[in-house]
Amino acid sequence: MLLLLMYNFKKMNAQNIFNPVFRQDYTNGYSEGLNPYSKNTDKSKSDAYNFGFNSGRKSYEEMNGALAGGIPHLIVSEKVLEEFLLAGLLGLKIDTYGYTQHQLNVLSKWYQSGIEKYDVKEGLYLIEILEEMDIEMGE
Repeated sequence: MLLLLMYNFKKMNAQNIFNPVFRQDYTNGYSEGLNPYSKNTDKSKSDAYNFGFNSGRKSYEEMNGALAGGIPHLIVSEKVLEEFLLAGLLGLKIDTYGYTQHQLNVLSKWYQSGIEKYDVKEGLYLIEILEEMDIEMGE
């Protein structure tokens, strides 16, 4: 999320980046997900909040599909994307049950990226370390 915040701040006036109030409003808009344009919402939200909301919604829809299509049963987050990347890096099987087609397209790109960097030696080394620590890997 920090990288996304930094990317979005580059689009705005540079003086706003270092303003703690602006940064806090942006973060609130990004993470709360309360549509500031709704009829039932307080109209006094700041520009930073609105920009944060728009950025957060865009991020959500890039990972999970348009909200107009409904909210999926499983939500893809940055953590889920990182888990799929790691699974690819380690050559692990993945469970894709319950994800929408849009989500599967996104997840497969992350998993494929991990597979492209997969090193058998590193995977075997990790398994040995985990076995020494009595940690079992599920299949």
